[in-house]
Amino acid sequence: MTLEQLRIFVAVAEREHLTQGARALNLTQSAVSSAIATLEARYATRLFDRIGRRIALTEAGRLFLAEARAVLARAAAAEAVLTDLSGLARGSLALMASQTVANYWLPPLIQRFRGAHPGIAVSLAIDNTETVSAAIRDGAADLGFIEAEIDDPALAVTAVAEDELVIVVPAGHPWAKAPPAAAQLRQGAWVLREPGSGTRSMFEAALPGLGLAPGDLAVALELPSNEAICAAVAAGGGATAISRLVAANAIAAGRLATVALPLPKRRFLALRHKERYLASAAAAFLALAQSGTAPA
Repeated sequence: MTLEQLRIFVAVAEREHLTQGARALNLTQSAVSSAIATLEARYATRLFDRIGRRIALTEAGRLFLAEARAVLARAAAAEAVLTDLSGLARGSLALMASQTVANYWLPPLIQRFRGAHPGIAVSLAIDNTETVSAAIRDGAADLGFIEAEIDDPALAVTAVAEDELVIVVPAGHPWAKAPPAAAQLRQGAWVLREPGSGTRSMFEAALPGLGLAPGDLAVALELPSNEAICAAVAAGGGATAISRLVAANAIAAGRLATVALPLPKRRFLALRHKERYLASAAAAFLALAQSGTAPA
């Protein structure tokens, strides 16, 4: 069994699709099929069920996937140690971040890092806070950046910036002229991020201060994108709570208006695994994030 076979298996297993797995690895479909067939034949174990034109992991495949990921994570850690011997002249850095951080706070920081270390290849994956935390815990990324407090004993958490949540409504909405009472907030329609997102968690934690519980809100829409939420609210879909960073352009353009209700500020947090080796590229990026040179 080789690392290349493991990489191929993981790519196909995560997508449950041979063509997509081959495309992700820049390999031919025949090479990917051959590698999977060799693994199955060598260990006399079926890893995938072939169902028409699609494939699905067998129970053995699901169990093997967890082990294959762990082996690849350890191999990546070993490679990172060796890469460190050449300093920051070359290498890679895998980042994962929740939407607000990834789309509005991280890009200029990544650009500044790339300017200082052009030999480091930086990748960024975007998901919600819950998924980012799980990815760092599982070794799928070097550093994570989120916008909600977490309590995970496996992760080291470092505050790197501060953000402000605001309630916004369409321009001309009555709430923009006079802050609504709790009863009015209950009656209004709300457009919110999905459960598990940092923005949703932070807003729900702040509701008792407004005299409400999460179940009191009439949630008309749940959307997985900050931009989709702003567009829905601007089109008259209701009210939302969102980062001021996200809503700033729409507020300036007059499409959205803020509601004069206080919401607590929140921290942007950097995550790393306490027990995994922190490569020089990750350490340098974390130091840059803590330096206060990124927009807050």
